[in-house]
Amino acid sequence: MKNAVAKITFFSVIIIILFGYVSSSVALVLGFIFALIFKNPYKNYSYKAIHHFLKIAVIGLGFGMQLKETLTTSKNAFSITFFSIFLTISLGFLLTKLFKVDKKLGHLITSGTSICGGSAIAAISPVIKAKTKPISVALGIVFLLNSIALFVFPSIGHLLNLSQNQFGLWCAIAIHDTSSVVGAALTYGDEALKIATTVKLSRTLWIIPLSLFSMFIFKTKGEKIKVPYFILLFILAVVVNSCHIIAAEITLEIVHYAKKILVVTLFLVGATISLKDLKSTGIKPILLAISLWVFISVFSLIYILF
Repeated sequence: MKNAVAKITFFSVIIIILFGYVSSSVALVLGFIFALIFKNPYKNYSYKAIHHFLKIAVIGLGFGMQLKETLTTSKNAFSITFFSIFLTISLGFLLTKLFKVDKKLGHLITSGTSICGGSAIAAISPVIKAKTKPISVALGIVFLLNSIALFVFPSIGHLLNLSQNQFGLWCAIAIHDTSSVVGAALTYGDEALKIATTVKLSRTLWIIPLSLFSMFIFKTKGEKIKVPYFILLFILAVVVNSCHIIAAEITLEIVHYAKKILVVTLFLVGATISLKDLKSTGIKPILLAISLWVFISVFSLIYILF
């Protein structure tokens, strides 16, 4: 009976979200509450849906951007992207040893924090031949911190009176997962959303050199590197919009529904967070993740402000 109620509730919330009655932050909370009350009846499917829905949403958002602005934003953010990734990975190696965290688990948490959360963890894990448990733990910790960021960052942004540009850039650098980056920026404003999406996707491309670096560090050979091909489709969407190939009314509708899909994705993220899994990991991996997150958040904010 409880399982049937869980299924009905699950789809009811998604329908309510699609009708536009729920914001991104509320969707995440609803997902988390759902996971606490019920056992997610579609947990494995939710992970797959998050993976695919996020890509669809990001590609859809591309139809609301201009190519010249996108290229300028990516170029201007290159230096902060490079330094933040380099410093976070370096600090991650040091803290993994200091906290005596499993080397592969520490590397997955560091990769997720420095580049793009779950996407980086999914890409790096086969390269270093990580087992299921450290992958699950790393994903759980990153999703939890993303959830906190979705609420904390907009509040700090308003408190510091950050501009749309500044906040979008800060989100893209300091929040791990793309879903939470665009979710936080979505609540701040359309310009912040454009900046955050563009910079985060350009940041995602750093998965490729990080994968090669990981192969060298863990001495693995013959493993396939996952290239984030959906970024090419995002760029194509930007080009299509910039060249006015599709009518403005249609592109506006595409962006509108892309935002709704994103909010559904955030609900699914919340619904897959497991406190039980996080408790079983111990405090050290969580301390590692929090330390790296605080570092990259403070470093990028100071860089942006001064």
